[in-house]
Amino acid sequence: MSRQSISFTKPNDEWLKTQVKNKEYSSKSELVNDLIRQARKQQVQIDWVRAKLEKAEKSGFTDDNKETILAQSKSLLNG
Repeated sequence: MSRQSISFTKPNDEWLKTQVKNKEYSSKSELVNDLIRQARKQQVQIDWVRAKLEKAEKSGFTDDNKETILAQSKSLLNG
């Protein structure tokens, strides 16, 4: 595993320390790695949705672009 040196803003560092203190994670490194894994997984999901939206756009089913469809979907999800 490679070592990196990174800096955090004070609020982010405090949040990281709190998570470790509360035994959610054994170290800040473990927490940062978990956050990166989550972001990578989320990106896979975003890419999947983007591909579906692009396919729908090309099918001629709607004249809305992917940003409009996404905004409408978020609006429906948020009530």
